[in-house]
Amino acid sequence: MRVQPVPFRLICAAAAAVALAACGQKPSAPPQQTPEVGVFTVQPSAVPVVTELPGRTNAFLVAQVRARVDGIVQRREFTEGSEVKAGQRLYKIDPAPYQAALNSAKATLAKAQANLATTTAQANRYKVLVAANAVSKQDFDNAVAAQGQAQADVAAGKASVETAQINLGYTDVVAPISGRTGVSQVTPGAYVQASQATLMNTIQQLDPMYVDLTQSSLDGLKLRRDVQEGRLKTTGPGAAKVTLILEDGRPYPLPGKLQFSDVTVDQSTGSVTIRALFPNPNRVLLPGMFVRARIEEGVNEHAMLVPQIGVTHDQKGTPIALVVGPDNKVAPRTLVTAGMQGPDWIVDSGLQPGDRVIVQGTEKVHPGMQVKAVPAQLPATAIGASATPAPAASGGNAAAAVGGSAAPASGASAG
Repeated sequence: MRVQPVPFRLICAAAAAVALAACGQKPSAPPQQTPEVGVFTVQPSAVPVVTELPGRTNAFLVAQVRARVDGIVQRREFTEGSEVKAGQRLYKIDPAPYQAALNSAKATLAKAQANLATTTAQANRYKVLVAANAVSKQDFDNAVAAQGQAQADVAAGKASVETAQINLGYTDVVAPISGRTGVSQVTPGAYVQASQATLMNTIQQLDPMYVDLTQSSLDGLKLRRDVQEGRLKTTGPGAAKVTLILEDGRPYPLPGKLQFSDVTVDQSTGSVTIRALFPNPNRVLLPGMFVRARIEEGVNEHAMLVPQIGVTHDQKGTPIALVVGPDNKVAPRTLVTAGMQGPDWIVDSGLQPGDRVIVQGTEKVHPGMQVKAVPAQLPATAIGASATPAPAASGGNAAAAVGGSAAPASGASAG
């Protein structure tokens, strides 16, 4: 069967109809919705200024027990590692030669006293005789001189007896302080010498205990400047409150007090030494332990707390927050932080009271974008930390107690 060709005019008409349909108006897309973000409104609040410093413990008193006379150690009268009292005998050195020396000194003194009695009687007789011209003036003068020499011999004899008694007493080696003994450096039968000051033991008083901390002098300078400019208020007279964190990360249950700050900066490290005093009734702290101390130095009444999720850092480590402005547009803010308090950043500058910081939905916005701001739904721990700052140090003036050598941060930095 032969197919009839389609007329050319019909093809043109169909093509025109298709083109006309293609050029018709397309349906309009739905309008773009404004993204919704959760914001946290910042307000100034009183924030304790806390610094955390490394340090090591040192005994409150340390006494080295050394030999003060020569001799053989006869016995040891204490248990190594035990507590001893001041004046308690620790070692006994052979006293025989010193007892003999004491007896000799006493005999010499007795001889001098007898000679003094004789010369005194002669001087008294010559005094009467010289008045009657029965003896010469020279004989009387000689008698008086002999009496004076005898008196000097008696005084020297008494000094010798006292010296011999002291040396005999040194054969009883006693504890100079109360504390805990260490390893005995000598055993019975050992020969000790006073000339070499033979070390016999070391006693350390462990209650209370010193903690020596190292502090950057730069941080101390910042603290003093903040106090002078009114950004930081110290917590009043007295010693600043200090808490301790042990090597295993657990807090030490008893608080301490700052004692003093060294006034000389170590040129090699740029730091100063701060000493704190802690009670140690249960002997938890031992000399040489590595610890960290948290010092509450004052209160910053103009600090602002921002939840951690609302602060990011750029490639240089600078903290940045996104803020919703009055026109509901997103704007970045560069912050200056002073560490953290719980889950919140402590912001010193970069924000103003009433600023709305984006803490939820930051991943879907960028600077300049129009957004809809709603109050953020934060966990109870976060909003609690932001609304209720930790109590300030009770009765501690760190600027006075530490000499200003303390840091206004709690360990975390802006970077």
